[in-house]
Amino acid sequence: MAQGFSLKDQLFNAEKVGYLAGLFGAASARFDAPAFESHVMSGLLERELKERIAWIATCLGQALPGALPEVAPVLRAALPPPLNPTRNDDDFGDFIFAPLGDLVVNKGLEDHADLSLDLLEDITQRFSMEWSVRAFLNRWPDQTMARMQVWTRHPSTHVRRLVSEGTRPRLPWGQSVGLTLDAALGLLDDLHGDKTRYVTRSVANHLNDITKKDPDLAMDRLDSWTRADRQHKDELDWMTRHALRGLIKAGNPRSLKMLGYDPDAAVEVQVTLDKGSVQIDGFLAFSCTVSAPQDVPVLVDYVIHFQRPSGKISPRVFKLKQAVARGGVPLTLCKRHRLKGDATTFRLVPGAHRLDIQVNGVVCASVGFELLS
Repeated sequence: MAQGFSLKDQLFNAEKVGYLAGLFGAASARFDAPAFESHVMSGLLERELKERIAWIATCLGQALPGALPEVAPVLRAALPPPLNPTRNDDDFGDFIFAPLGDLVVNKGLEDHADLSLDLLEDITQRFSMEWSVRAFLNRWPDQTMARMQVWTRHPSTHVRRLVSEGTRPRLPWGQSVGLTLDAALGLLDDLHGDKTRYVTRSVANHLNDITKKDPDLAMDRLDSWTRADRQHKDELDWMTRHALRGLIKAGNPRSLKMLGYDPDAAVEVQVTLDKGSVQIDGFLAFSCTVSAPQDVPVLVDYVIHFQRPSGKISPRVFKLKQAVARGGVPLTLCKRHRLKGDATTFRLVPGAHRLDIQVNGVVCASVGFELLS
């Protein structure tokens, strides 16, 4: 990883602020672009990423005085052309437009909900308004959900995605919303058949959020979508794998069966370590053999049980192989897992550890090893 890299400086810096100022300066002769730039930069660099979004929005609000109906024409005129409508995925836009959502919330949340939602519909076609729309879901849930129902049929991929992403139960960086887990399922029913991966990925992520609290609710919906036959099988299979990824790693039997893996399959596993002890920053090298009396699809994972500084054990699941174990033909897999000692989020602790081999969610073989400092 490059030393000194700063995401907040990459996304929000003098060049980006100048670009935004230029757009608003061109949209209104009354907008003092140099003064706005100076004001933003006077307090930008000392702030963290989300604080920078809020700060730029505050500065914009001061540079554009008045209520939202007075500001809206300038805001719309300042928007660049919509994002490329032909892209199928990963077209998030420019983060410098994120403060526009905060501006709309600041000026429109209490008194101008309809106009605010109109503006978020426009802005999200330049950068996703998934964070900002959540303020309206909390303040005006019925009104916002009714608008989202209309948005499920919007011609813009970005507006359709806003529906599923904005209502996610566990949206990263997003404020929590007071919706029940099933509140948005009717909207997802409309969106799951979308032809754009950008939308279906969001739908799958939404279901993955639901699995953290109510796995069967998410799996029941996937079953209903299979029966509805509104999505291509390959895409729905992908959505199912993506939505159930957490349950798959945890060995949830129903989720494994939905993907064609039988937790009760007759398999035998043997595992062998290259060495019984491994240095931190070294490699845990092992091989395992999966045998079955008849052909059976297998999802093979390995689980390392790490020591923690508190004395507790923390298991972590890693993917090894998706395959078909042929009857009477052993399937041999090998792996070298780097035990990084310089990770900033997970510090390794020397001591006794354990390696499990998990097939179709069931631990079939285990072996211990010592991690040395």
